Amino acid sequence: MTVSTFLVAARTVRIDRLIVMLAVALLAALAPARADDISAAARGVVRVVTIAMVDGEVVGFGHGSGFAIAPNRIVTNAHVVEVAHRYPGNVVVGVVPSEGTKSYEGKVIAFDAAHDLAIIEFTGARLPPVALYSGPVEEGSGVTALGYPGNVDLATAQSSTDYIHPLTPVRTEGTYSGRRLMSGTQVLLHTAAIARGNSGGPLLDPCGRVLGVNSAITQNQDGDSSFGFAIADSELTAFLAAAKQPYAAVGLPCTSLADTLKRDSDADAQAIAQADAAKRDAAARAALAHEAALAKARADVENNRENVMALAAVLLVAGALAVGAGGLLEVRSQRRWAIGAGAFGVLLMVASAVVFFNRPTGDPVLPPDTTPLATPTPLAQAASGKLLCSVVAERSRIVSSSTDPVKLDWGRDGCMNGRTQYAENGARWERVLVPSEEQTVSLLQFDPATGSYTALRYFLGADQMDAVRKIRAQVPLKACSADPAARASLATQQAAVRAALPSSPNEKIVYHCSADTTP
Repeated sequence: MTVSTFLVAARTVRIDRLIVMLAVALLAALAPARADDISAAARGVVRVVTIAMVDGEVVGFGHGSGFAIAPNRIVTNAHVVEVAHRYPGNVVVGVVPSEGTKSYEGKVIAFDAAHDLAIIEFTGARLPPVALYSGPVEEGSGVTALGYPGNVDLATAQSSTDYIHPLTPVRTEGTYSGRRLMSGTQVLLHTAAIARGNSGGPLLDPCGRVLGVNSAITQNQDGDSSFGFAIADSELTAFLAAAKQPYAAVGLPCTSLADTLKRDSDADAQAIAQADAAKRDAAARAALAHEAALAKARADVENNRENVMALAAVLLVAGALAVGAGGLLEVRSQRRWAIGAGAFGVLLMVASAVVFFNRPTGDPVLPPDTTPLATPTPLAQAASGKLLCSVVAERSRIVSSSTDPVKLDWGRDGCMNGRTQYAENGARWERVLVPSEEQTVSLLQFDPATGSYTALRYFLGADQMDAVRKIRAQVPLKACSADPAARASLATQQAAVRAALPSSPNEKIVYHCSADTTP
């Protein structure tokens, strides 16, 4: 825990004034965070302030850093809040977010001195939690430290008020240099510049995911290089498990959005090429089948014509024989039988003529299975009902979101889960979700024809979220509607929201959906 020497003069400040300072709205506003991963993680980084009082007067003031593991819980070093843990009735713990205008009072709810970790709980605001990285880290990989170094504060702070003033954390970059064992605790050695005051802040990978918790630095003597130590992820996850504290963790490698979009585009191009090849193969097979069917039909027609002509000839011969037999009977004076035989013979010859003149013409008739395929199923009806959508990792960029499958219930006219209306956008349906508390805007896209569901997630700063929420308040349609005009109005409003978003999202999560057969 760092102690600011120039604050000794503030010991005469009364406790009621300090509590007011921790709760009062601060005037300065932060500029919107940049739309990169480190800035997104910075939204959940805080300054941790400890104020010790005896008989209502300040006798100690210290500060460190921390990060949100849950919307109302902060991870920091145990040594940052040791005095608060030891003397809870005499020490105020302040949580100062990196954004907004307020600070909040917290309390220590988990403490592990052996591994130098602690959890602070506070109320009054919800912070964006920072995800942990659970995959392997190669030596030489780039790392970033976020926090509030005390030497910067000594150079810039004008009074004790500056320590409870929301301020963007300082970012420094370096290299991961491997694991070490320090006092029985696994630590990560790195070269990102940190100072007293960074204690409890996160060490991040390039995607803004926590690798460790900064806790110590080497002493710089005789020109030696300075190194930082961060409590390793293995120690952190064990501590969180013992404290029964849930957390978000992602094990997928850190990839750039550009690489993801390229892979996604390549995958789309490959899928289109495969579909085109399949169509060509199907067309070739259909053509061969058509020619074979046509040849068979022609052969069948020819055989039928020959058979019919043969039948006509047989009938003609039989008729002639019958007529001849009638003449013979007439000679023998068997007139009655002669008339019958002659009439039957004439009838057979007439039948022969009818069969001959109605013989097949030779034009083939194709069988029913070679007729053109039916018209494709309309877009809105291609995929519907209950769907189970699984993440396609190779087409996704996931920084902090869960990779669990998502269940959807897609209805007609863009109705999702029976309550949320989507708007048409070309071949896809879209919905922009702007939550009231979470600092993330999601652009959800669903293509029923391919069963593809995509979530584009934008991690925004507090000011950006306020601006987007004002636009969202104008959206006229929330519940499902079959009215095309209402959906068109929704599309217009959503376009206004999209225009207020950064040019690129922080995450792109692609799902493939199929029928959900689970009970």
